[in-house]
Amino acid sequence: MTTFETIAKLIAETKDMDVSGIKPENTFADLGLDSLDVAELVMNMEDELGVTIEISPALKTVQDVVTLVDEQKK
Repeated sequence: MTTFETIAKLIAETKDMDVSGIKPENTFADLGLDSLDVAELVMNMEDELGVTIEISPALKTVQDVVTLVDEQKK
């Protein structure tokens, strides 16, 4: 499973939505995620992917998070 697929699965589980509706260019706002949802999601991603993610304004889209995670996994 790719990083994107894993993150999309976690988002889908958090928001009880279909994973096929999640695209790399989606912002968290597009997906209906508020700041509490994002905080919970980040904790789940850290557990699932074994990385540390700092929530910052630079993380606007799903792809931004994928890129950050992939850089840490190198």
